[in-house]
Amino acid sequence: MGIWTNQVDHDDREQRVVPRQPNTVLASLLAQVGWSPRVLAQRINHAFGHGTVALTTPYQWRDAGRVPRAPLPALVAWVLSRELGQPVTVAELWQGQASDSPLMLPADVEMGLPWTKAGTLGVIDDWVMSGLLDRRYFLAVSGTALAAATSLAVFSEAGSLTSALDGGGVGHPLIQQIEQSIPLLQRLDDANGGGAHLAYVGAQFRAVAVLLRQGGHTSAIERRLFAALAELGQLAGWMAFDAGQHGLGQRYFFTALRAAKEARNRSMAAHVLGDLGFQAATREQPTDAVALGTAAARLSDGVPATVRASVASRLAYGYAIAGQLAEFEASYQSAQEALTDRKDYEEPEWMYFLTPNHLDTQAGYALVHAGTVNTDGDRAARPLFRKGEQLLRSGAHDFSLSHPSQRRALFEGAWLAVAAASRGNLEQACSVGRTAIARIRNVHSPRSISVLRTLASRLRRRARNEHVADFLPTLDAALAR
Repeated sequence: MGIWTNQVDHDDREQRVVPRQPNTVLASLLAQVGWSPRVLAQRINHAFGHGTVALTTPYQWRDAGRVPRAPLPALVAWVLSRELGQPVTVAELWQGQASDSPLMLPADVEMGLPWTKAGTLGVIDDWVMSGLLDRRYFLAVSGTALAAATSLAVFSEAGSLTSALDGGGVGHPLIQQIEQSIPLLQRLDDANGGGAHLAYVGAQFRAVAVLLRQGGHTSAIERRLFAALAELGQLAGWMAFDAGQHGLGQRYFFTALRAAKEARNRSMAAHVLGDLGFQAATREQPTDAVALGTAAARLSDGVPATVRASVASRLAYGYAIAGQLAEFEASYQSAQEALTDRKDYEEPEWMYFLTPNHLDTQAGYALVHAGTVNTDGDRAARPLFRKGEQLLRSGAHDFSLSHPSQRRALFEGAWLAVAAASRGNLEQACSVGRTAIARIRNVHSPRSISVLRTLASRLRRRARNEHVADFLPTLDAALAR
């Protein structure tokens, strides 16, 4: 059944009666796309799940002027907009008689197109259109739906390791401008967090999508555009994830995977798969985290060292959340070893952030996070907190407030405070926590805020402690803002 099954519009009891005159606007739009009302119902059910609407119900909308209950008016407008290639509003379609509503959709909706250039361009069409009419909220998917959206058997093709820029030249000024802007956009994320500039980066992503859909490019320029779209999609996906918009983040990542395939950029594809695994670990979904991380590790065979190291570190996070500590240690060590092997490949510029210290601190908060979800009691969690705190102390938590990596400093500081609180070092937890919350005014990172909420919940257990009693009201006030 569809995700809207509880709102299925099967009969007159589910509809509000309006004057019984045909809906001429709906009739005209259906005529333009060459659909009968039955085909409209089929398209709605295909997009939103079997059973969303009965096959005969749209005849009542067209011929008798019936108006469906929310969210169906918005679903119909969206389906018609997609087919027409132009926005159709709820107000226009139902002449002001219908209630509008945001669309809550699974992140993989209409992502099931073939892994071909035509299929990728079809996915890109959705991003081009959504800039005009997007009121959707995407729900994160997991399990088989997530696996289906990230199937990368296509990368077994010959030549998939070829650089996206081979033969592209540097003489195209617009492509140069796009490529040169991406590192600056990445620094925005470092400084201010995913929530601060996601809309702007999303607009840059759509701008490149529009260029691709315009067509007429040489094959070399087209590959460079796909490569840029993959980088921007990865960045937007990461920023959406950091902003707590997990479904939207997945949707960007899914599109970035397809763009990486068209650019023949295996390194970026492995990186994006690793990000999806990291996201699943953050959401405490160990099965998905390990499956995606393992797939990324397979894909990263033979790619540059920094990419292999990043992929291995993300898989280690998945193993930690799964409680597979031996596998965690092996993957963490693999990441460290990969960074010693940089002589054979030119490293991608977008891996600028990866250092041995980054690997250590990521392993640190992976262990602390694993300790917070440990179901075997405090005794089993203690070594996780101890080792995690040790690794995090070497990281970014005490960066100055003017340092360019404020998002990382906030995130790692929040986890270090959680580790200290979990070990009973309440004075240290409160001291580190104060530094972390001082960064909130300049960093919009709901992912980091969720860690501070974990800190607050742990400190409340020791509310009578003098350090906690002094700090907790300040923390609560910061979280409330």
